[in-house]
Amino acid sequence: MGNLYKDAERLAVKYRFPVEIVARWLERYGKRVENILAALRTPPRRFSIRVNSLKSGPEDVVDFLERNGYRIELHRDLDEVIFLRIEGPFELPEVKKTVVADKKAAESVLMGAHLFAPGVLRAKGVRKGDEVAVVDEYGQVVGVGIAMMDGVEMVKVGRGVAVKITRSLFRVPSLRGSEIFEKGLVYPQSFPAIVTGRVLEPEPGDFVVDMCAAPGGKTSHIAQLMNNCGKILAVDRSEAKIRGLEENLARLGVKIVSTYVGDARELPIKFPSLKADKVLLDPPCSALGVRPKLYETRNVRDILALSAYQRSFLRAAVKILKKGGVLVYSTCTLSPEENELNVKYAIEELGLELEEQKYFYGCKGEKFISQYNLVQRFYPDLNDTPGFFIAKFRKTFD
Repeated sequence: MGNLYKDAERLAVKYRFPVEIVARWLERYGKRVENILAALRTPPRRFSIRVNSLKSGPEDVVDFLERNGYRIELHRDLDEVIFLRIEGPFELPEVKKTVVADKKAAESVLMGAHLFAPGVLRAKGVRKGDEVAVVDEYGQVVGVGIAMMDGVEMVKVGRGVAVKITRSLFRVPSLRGSEIFEKGLVYPQSFPAIVTGRVLEPEPGDFVVDMCAAPGGKTSHIAQLMNNCGKILAVDRSEAKIRGLEENLARLGVKIVSTYVGDARELPIKFPSLKADKVLLDPPCSALGVRPKLYETRNVRDILALSAYQRSFLRAAVKILKKGGVLVYSTCTLSPEENELNVKYAIEELGLELEEQKYFYGCKGEKFISQYNLVQRFYPDLNDTPGFFIAKFRKTFD
C-alpha cells in the first residue's frame, strides 16, 4: 500500500490529478495508469464528425473535405462517421507576456480555438497588439497569439475575442463557418457519442425521450436514424441550453423534436401518462474521460454524489419507459460508481435487464458486475477516444 500511494503521489503531481483518484486507478489498472493519464492530457489523434443523412450523403461530404485538403478516414461500418486527422503536438515559441485562462478556455486554446474574454483570469501588463502566450492556472503554455484588446479590458469587459491564436499545441480541424457546417450537412461529435445513438437503435415511428439533451448531438442523431419520422422529446433544465439545442436542430433539418425546459427527474410527476418506446439518459457526470484535460479537480466525494444524482435520473427513466422499452445509459467518465455500479443498481433495485449491444466498438466493462461483457467502455489509451461508458437495458414489466 505504501508503494502504491507513493506512485499515486508522483503521478498526481506529474499529471495534476487528485491523488485519491490516481490511487484508485492504480489498484484497477496497475502500470497502465500513466498511459491513461498521458492520453487524457491530449486530444485523440482523430476528430470525428457525423454526416447528417437528413441533408446529405457521405460522398458529398467526403468530396468537400478532400477538395479542401482535409486528411480523412472513413469508419469501416458506420457510414455516417468520418474521422479528420488532428495534428500536433507542436513546439511553441517562448513569449514574455502571458494571459492566464481558466481550465475550459485553456483546453480549447490547446486545440486551436481563439481565447474569448470570458475565459480570461489574468492578463497583467498586456496591451492590444502584443504577442502573448496563453497559459492555464499552472503556467502550462497551450497557445500563442495576438492580444485583441488590453489586458484590463479582457477581464473587465468580458466579451469578444481576447487573444487571436496563431499557434497552438494541437491543431484540430475546424468546420465551423464552412459550407457543409452552415448548411447542416455535418455535426462534430465524439465517436463514442455517435455509437451511443446507434446502440439505442431508434426506428421510424418511435417515441423517444432524451432526458439530458443539450446541445443536441445525440438528439439529432436519433432523429436522423429515425429518418425524421416519429417523435422525440428533448429535455434540459437550462433555458439557454435548450435555445442552443433548438438552433442546432433547425440547422440540421430535424423536425420531430419537441423541447421541454425542466428537470427530467420530474417527468413522471408532471406527465404521469408519458410512456416512451426508448429513453436516452446521458446524465451529468464527473467527466473524468473528457480530453484534453490539463488538470483535474474532482474528488471521490464528487463521484459518489454524482452517482447518487444519476440514480435519481435512472428511477425517473424507468417510470417513463413502456413495457418492452429500451433505455440506453451513457457517461463520459471512468469511475465504476457512475458506470457499472449504477448498472448493478438499475438491475437489482429497478428491475431492468441488460441487453447485448449490436454496435460494439470499445472494450468490455469492468468486473464490478457479472454481465460486464454486455456493457461497453472506451478508454483514452486503448481506443484513442474520450473515456466513455454505454449500457443498454430493457424494461420487461409494467
